[in-house]
Amino acid sequence: MRLLLVEDDTLLGDGLRVGLRQAGYAVDWVQDGQSARLSLQSESYDLVVLDLGLPKINGLEVLKWLRSQNNSVSVLVLTARDTVKDRIVGLDSGADDYLIKPFDLDELIARLRALSRRGRGISTPLLQHGTITLDPAAHQVKREGEFVDLSSREFALLHQLLLNMGRVQTRDQLESHLYGWGEEVESNSIEVHIHHLRRKLGSQLIRTLRGIGYVIDKP
Repeated sequence: MRLLLVEDDTLLGDGLRVGLRQAGYAVDWVQDGQSARLSLQSESYDLVVLDLGLPKINGLEVLKWLRSQNNSVSVLVLTARDTVKDRIVGLDSGADDYLIKPFDLDELIARLRALSRRGRGISTPLLQHGTITLDPAAHQVKREGEFVDLSSREFALLHQLLLNMGRVQTRDQLESHLYGWGEEVESNSIEVHIHHLRRKLGSQLIRTLRGIGYVIDKP
């Protein structure tokens, strides 16, 4: 999943980028509100983690602008502003969730998973297709009850296809969800990951639409 991290604290931002990437997110990190607006205008994101006390344009103004553009991307506000009034203002400005600093990284990631489920109308935390079950929280995949060892990229790709079951995902779409800025992408990386997933989970799971993309059909 592609995530925009907007945080001006260099130490915190770098730690969050590492932690979120380890959790399977493709992370783009910017450090001011103006860069956040430019990123949101030019890129498509699944989630946004937004600090409020930003240089150039503050986070609340970024959030209000985002919603004025009819952009419904899920936004988690991550801030040191901890009064009830601050939380009310943030939520009323369009935030989907609000987390106070200092915070636990595991809680942040759990909240992001919940936002992703709600945004897609998914009620259960597990994703299932036939005998294959993907658990985003545990970062585990089972086939016929047996654990399947996937690389982080294979897991992220399977996750994206299961989240969009029945909807074709182009190669460019999949790359944008798997890789953030500055991450090297080989020309055939998606094809290689698809090949490995088919070998581990069955050749019929992922269907190729030649010249278009890939899809996991609904059962």
